[in-house]
Amino acid sequence: MDDRNPAIERLRPLNMYGYSKHLFDLYARRQGWLERIVGLKYFNVFGPNEEHKGDMRSVVCKAHAQIRESGRIELFKSYDPRFKDGEQMRDFLYVKDAVEMTLHFAGAGAPASGLFNLGSGQANTWLTLAGAIFSALGRKPKVEFIDMPESLRAKYQYYTQADISKLRATGYDRPVTPLADAVADYVRNYLLPGKRLGD
Repeated sequence: MDDRNPAIERLRPLNMYGYSKHLFDLYARRQGWLERIVGLKYFNVFGPNEEHKGDMRSVVCKAHAQIRESGRIELFKSYDPRFKDGEQMRDFLYVKDAVEMTLHFAGAGAPASGLFNLGSGQANTWLTLAGAIFSALGRKPKVEFIDMPESLRAKYQYYTQADISKLRATGYDRPVTPLADAVADYVRNYLLPGKRLGD
């Protein structure tokens, strides 16, 4: 994302949460603040300490509960002919990586400013994520595809992938935790024993 690119004005977030963030980004740019502040755009963050988010918690957290109750994961069917069921893609970012990226800006040697995407830089399918969850639990995958609520169909994102080149250009050179490793850490070290980050 280049915050100096006029194309930022043409972005159309699909939900009110994204729209509210976008409005602030545009306001900050009009005020000239983006030359003095850092705005962070987090992609699909998951990891310990998200139980309080209820229905907005990550699929990893929800799926763990589903598997314990029923032995399977429910995923939405695809309503876009370009994507088969379960092959919708997201850029999933482990919370530990999100923290490292965020702290990088707090202690960056060279001053950084503007808007930055924080993600893994790689899109993975829902089926890949589901497979990682089952693998972390030592189980064979069992996925059931369910209808997507009508209210979500027009707003559903079928593909997200963060361009993190601007983050890398600030000197952030830490590797991003591979999805399977991140899911395994979360499931085995936090969800299964019922621990929280910091315990």
